[in-house]
Amino acid sequence: MYDLIILGGGPAGLTATVYALRKRLNVLLITRDLGGKTNYHLQLPFVEKHLVITGAEVVSRFANEIEYLEFSRVFDKAEKVQKTKEGFKVSTHEGGEYESKALIVATGALGRLLNIPGEKEYMMRGLCYSAVSYAPLFIERNVVVIGDTQLALRSAAELAHIAREVTLVAPSHGDLDTSLGRNVLKAENVRVMEGYRVNEVKGDEYARRILVSKNGDSTELEADAFFVELELEPQSEIVSGMVARDDRNRIMIDGRNRTSTEGLFAAGDVTDVIAEQVLISVGEGAKAALSAYEYLLQL
Repeated sequence: MYDLIILGGGPAGLTATVYALRKRLNVLLITRDLGGKTNYHLQLPFVEKHLVITGAEVVSRFANEIEYLEFSRVFDKAEKVQKTKEGFKVSTHEGGEYESKALIVATGALGRLLNIPGEKEYMMRGLCYSAVSYAPLFIERNVVVIGDTQLALRSAAELAHIAREVTLVAPSHGDLDTSLGRNVLKAENVRVMEGYRVNEVKGDEYARRILVSKNGDSTELEADAFFVELELEPQSEIVSGMVARDDRNRIMIDGRNRTSTEGLFAAGDVTDVIAEQVLISVGEGAKAALSAYEYLLQL
């Protein structure tokens, strides 16, 4: 029986594990890899590494520590969580079963993909998935944002303050009738292509163009970068019947990272906290570990 099991080895999960170790807890991290989305870095010909503050250096230090401490982690995929009399039981893809008194879910969220030709080839090489992370790099450049939800509109609005020109490829009217949508529509440097769908990504070493179409008519758009903003998919299904989630399936937590189930905590992009930033997830992971530690002291 472990004191604490942590699911997910991204920034939040790694930080929580390191903090738990330093509190001398008997902790186990269950994850398929170490680092999560920080293992993927945006590459563009005009982006110099020193210009990007990613938090990846912090996460890398934590990952190295966990890599060395083999007793504290299992490289496997958690597939089922059950509530037990003593706490929780986690079953994994490889057939492992692990029990603990407390649990932290830090399984993150995945960006939705376009699933079109060229996407895999140019992913993070001109094809970006987080304007909130990379927008400051595009001063006086031309960019394309793909999507029609609040996430896409927020990204277009942020980029409009920085970029020379922003083209919003909106497959449907989506959230364009919201206050944010109206602000995007009236921005002088934003062009909205409503009803267009992206069919292909083209380029050389980097993505340079996308092929879009509407009612059978196709056209190519050139830009310095293309932002795919199709909302995030929180990886929360593993505890779907155990905790309260919002309408976007994010785990709802309080200010101490507690969920609606006693002893079960959550951190990072899988929660309803505004994150999508490595350093925010690092802080949330630390909070979750400290809250779990306080909970365990009372058992």
